[in-house]
Amino acid sequence: MAKIIKIGMADLNVAVCPDVLQTCGLGSCVGICLWDPLTKVSGMAHIMLPSSSLGKTANDAKFADTAVPMLINEMKKNGAEKSRLFAKIAGGAQMFSFYSSSDIMKIGERNTEAVKVALQSLRIRLLAEDTGGSYGRTIEFYSETGKLYVRTINLGEKFI
Repeated sequence: MAKIIKIGMADLNVAVCPDVLQTCGLGSCVGICLWDPLTKVSGMAHIMLPSSSLGKTANDAKFADTAVPMLINEMKKNGAEKSRLFAKIAGGAQMFSFYSSSDIMKIGERNTEAVKVALQSLRIRLLAEDTGGSYGRTIEFYSETGKLYVRTINLGEKFI
């Protein structure tokens, strides 16, 4: 029987088959899901900000640049191999409209870009994404299949 492992904001965790990783309330935050198809070890991080240079905190799971390497290390402890990992991401919405065109307010877009840069720098392929828009998401990542289930209010649900 699969259990659901809940990931909070600025949090990460790892699951082994058949368990499912879940995070709720992705607005401008980005959910990063990594999967090793051979061992069926999966990992999820719920990142809030693009760069650890934006604030001093002991929580590396909060930032794209530090959460991805941390997640990989946790997955390795469960038998995953970095060279086999691939990624799926969701979130990065623009939840509020601003009269300013300042990039500093486009946190969802900046989070999405930072996640992609972090994955690229670690040579992890991004297979699918459901990012942007102006709506929140809840996601579940299935360690058995590597499928990412994305649920939105009023906009339906899908697997990517």
